[in-house]
Amino acid sequence: MAESTFKIAILDMYNGEPNQGMRCIIDILNRFNQIVSFKIFDVRGKSEFPDLKNFDIYISTGGPGNPLIGDGNWDLKYYAFIEELTKWNHENTIKKHVFFICHSFQMACKHFGLAEITKRNDTSFGVMTVHKTKEGLQDPLFEGLQDPFYAVDSRDYQVVQPKLSMFTKKGATILSLEKIRDYVQYERAIMAVRFSDYMVGTQFHPEADPISFIANLKKAETRDKIKKMKGKHKFRNMLEDLLDEEKIYKTNETILPNFIKIAVNDLMKTKKIMTN
Repeated sequence: MAESTFKIAILDMYNGEPNQGMRCIIDILNRFNQIVSFKIFDVRGKSEFPDLKNFDIYISTGGPGNPLIGDGNWDLKYYAFIEELTKWNHENTIKKHVFFICHSFQMACKHFGLAEITKRNDTSFGVMTVHKTKEGLQDPLFEGLQDPFYAVDSRDYQVVQPKLSMFTKKGATILSLEKIRDYVQYERAIMAVRFSDYMVGTQFHPEADPISFIANLKKAETRDKIKKMKGKHKFRNMLEDLLDEEKIYKTNETILPNFIKIAVNDLMKTKKIMTN
């Protein structure tokens, strides 16, 4: 194996809970092991944070709980860390690329003041359709995915009521929205945001693969919960979606890999210009 060129910091937001999400992220990163290495930092459990100077790319994971509540230690440090990354990208030629997932995405939206984070009327859990916005149709993060595409969703909270003036001020764009639900009056939640050219995030879990989802379904409580929410017929359809190579497999193989490729290409291009 060739010596790794770029270093990735994984910000673990799972708070010490066993999870399939980290396995999925590591599986994706191992596909790039010729050009990247990674290290995991336990943000919520041990308040661990990477040194900005030592890492090129950052992936901040999903996690359980209320994104609006921390312990007054790790959460304040996390927001400060996002601000440090933002400042770095404003002041330095070689940029830091960041991907926020689910819980981290909600916290990033709060930090940048882009929208409201509210508790959902009920839990969203399962395979969902995600719809690209006009900007999302053009964004390289989603290149290779149909519209709509399928993703694994798992959340009790949601990002809604976008403050469009703040989006304009920050240079951020909404890339995707949740499915249209004609039978309810609730506002469609924001499912992906490009915070800047170098920071992006999704409400859903782009790292999820069918194995991780099926592992959750081994819990009778989870199965019963989904059947109650969706009904047995839709539950069976969801299982079929998991095995369809053009659905969850496709999202797993596209979004985070696209992010890594975009980041690596940008870093290689910038470093080449600086050495010439």
